[in-house]
Amino acid sequence: MNWWRKRIGLALGGGGARGLTHIGVLKVFEQEGIPIHVIAGTSIGSLVGGAYAGGMSPEEIQKKFQAYIGSSEFQSSAIHAISSSYGREGGRLTQKIQSFLKNQFYLIQMLLKPGILSATDFRSMIEFFIPDIKIEDTHVRFRAVATDLISGEKIVFSKGSLRQAIMASCAVPGAIEPLKEKEQLLADGGVISLIPVNVAKEAGANIVIAVSVDRDLRLDEELKTAKDVYIRATEIMADKLEKYELMEADVIIRPDVKNLHWSSFSQAIDLIEEGEKATRENLAEIRSAMSLYKRLLKKKRYL
Repeated sequence: MNWWRKRIGLALGGGGARGLTHIGVLKVFEQEGIPIHVIAGTSIGSLVGGAYAGGMSPEEIQKKFQAYIGSSEFQSSAIHAISSSYGREGGRLTQKIQSFLKNQFYLIQMLLKPGILSATDFRSMIEFFIPDIKIEDTHVRFRAVATDLISGEKIVFSKGSLRQAIMASCAVPGAIEPLKEKEQLLADGGVISLIPVNVAKEAGANIVIAVSVDRDLRLDEELKTAKDVYIRATEIMADKLEKYELMEADVIIRPDVKNLHWSSFSQAIDLIEEGEKATRENLAEIRSAMSLYKRLLKKKRYL
């Protein structure tokens, strides 16, 4: 009997483009016949997890990302422009000037609007990936995590529009306009729950495999500006939050995300293979956790 196995959950963490590694994780689970009965996702984790829970295969999700990254819509988007403004410090003078001007432009945009990318523009991206269904109708039990900027509370979506839930979960503060829902102003779930292990457990998972796609907490450059200091402070806060959440996970998968910036989707497709590699490296631990849980349940039945 396989009834005991129906409590395996995935907690897919946030990290922007680095979250494409989640696709590789899902590929290995399918190839190895390991069932997934609960998916809880934050930010990009909710996007990839929601697409899978909605009925798409990992291969289909990968093709969708490749098509979107190559599209004119993405090439002209604010997210692509943000990505292009990073990593140019060592380039030619013209590249340095372009990078400076782009950064200044988007800094001004952030002072005038609640997000560089409007909710309307972002919705078209979500609709490209996610079917128009309710969370209650997904093939795999699914939860998306967002943050209410008004109350400061964690918001867990367990019903209603799948697209709307993922839009809220993915709304990176400053980059994407927060989503208004009645009295709430919803933004990226990573603000309050970077890897939603406890959400997966609350949804019924007894074995939770967490996937962390955040960068290592290392300092490669000097802190020269207020922007550098601010970014470093947020990285430290996120690292501490992640470690706290991961204490409740049964298995932790940490793909090598190459220190990639969250907006660098054009460079992230190769990370899918890193997701596969890291998952295969953890297969023995995953099966051990499944086997241990089975033995504990049998022992409990005979007590």
